[in-house]
Formats: sequence, structure tokens, C-alpha cells
Amino acid sequence: MRDRKSGYGECPEGEGCPVEFTLDVIGGKWKGMLLYHMIEGPKRFNEFRRICPTITQRMLTLQLRELEKDGVVHREVYQQVPPKVEYSLTAFGRTLEPIIQSMRAWGETYGGRPAGTFEAGQPAGGVEKSQAAK
Repeated sequence: MRDRKSGYGECPEGEGCPVEFTLDVIGGKWKGMLLYHMIEGPKRFNEFRRICPTITQRMLTLQLRELEKDGVVHREVYQQVPPKVEYSLTAFGRTLEPIIQSMRAWGETYGGRPAGTFEAGQPAGGVEKSQAAK
């Protein structure tokens, strides 16, 4: 694992630290997307560029390097011309699969909803505003 920035301060009695650690590994705009697409199998650098056309080459390289340093992604270099490099999830990276799939399911359920669709402070599983008005 790489050295973590402790930008969140001290965790009182360890509260929140596991979530902070998880977010440090998979957080950011691109890591979740990269991990999601590697669940299907190994990907080459240019495949990621096609999948995520708005990511810059530099940012893609940085994100993949961080995931590799964290032991989540394996980088396989094939000795051929032109060079071939594939990225795949390690066994440790596969432990994140349920989290990534849960994020996907949540996004499918709530991603298209406009802000303010749910009542503030409403408990989980509550009735939507639009349903409550009926």
C-alpha cells in the first residue's frame, strides 16, 4: 500500500476510518469506472480511453498507477512490438467487486432522479415525494 495522506484528521476511536480507507483506494472520478470495467476481464490502456473518452491520458495513467500501488490492479507487460500492456484486477481487487456492483445498482436506481425527489430526513425505504402527494 502507498502512504496515505491523513487529510481527514484523527478518527475518534476508529470511527469512520474503514470508510476513509475504502474511499482513499477507490475514490475519485475515475477509479470506480476503471474498476467496474475490469470486473469483466483485463483491459488494455486504449480500451479505457475508448470506454472513458473524456479522461486524459495523464489522468488515466495516474489512476492506474495508484490502483497498482494499492495492490488492486495488476499490470502485465508483454514483450512484443508494439508493446502490449493489460490491466486486470488482483485477488485483492476482486474483494471490491461487491462494492462496485452495489454502486452500480444504486446508480441505476437513483441516478436519473432529479435532486429533491426524496424528503429531507426521510428514513431509508420511505415514500418518495411524488408518491406521497397521490
